[in-house]
Amino acid sequence: MAYTPTNPDRETLDPATPDRATARPASTRAAAVAAAALTVGAGLGLRAVAAGDVAKYGGDALYTVLLLTLVVAAAPRLSPARAAAIALAASWAVEFLQLSPVPAELSRRSTLARLVLGSTFNAPDLAWYAVGAAAGRLVHSALRRARRGTDTGAR
Repeated sequence: MAYTPTNPDRETLDPATPDRATARPASTRAAAVAAAALTVGAGLGLRAVAAGDVAKYGGDALYTVLLLTLVVAAAPRLSPARAAAIALAASWAVEFLQLSPVPAELSRRSTLARLVLGSTFNAPDLAWYAVGAAAGRLVHSALRRARRGTDTGAR
């Protein structure tokens, strides 16, 4: 973000910075929360209709998409690339944490912990998290471009 020369305490969007959202943060947050709910629904639906590797690895990709939506809800002005990178890093961190006994122990005690942390390290998950981050970034970028087109067309 750039500071305006007339008021250095007030942050404004710099139109020359392409990685900053032009949308209002409140509407971006609301859309991200709705996308998070849809992502959870997609994950539950996938588990209901698919089995084996499709359900497992599709769930891994959706896990990162969910994290991306939560990152956007928390920081709506992040670029799609930055939001995806943060979501991917968090997904990988959770997966590498599974190399320790902590997630497995927590997963034995709590269904929520099992859903969030998993229990066992699986190297192919790392690639599927990247797939989710890439897909989420593409959707986020497309939605941002569509919103910009709507915003500029209304003026």
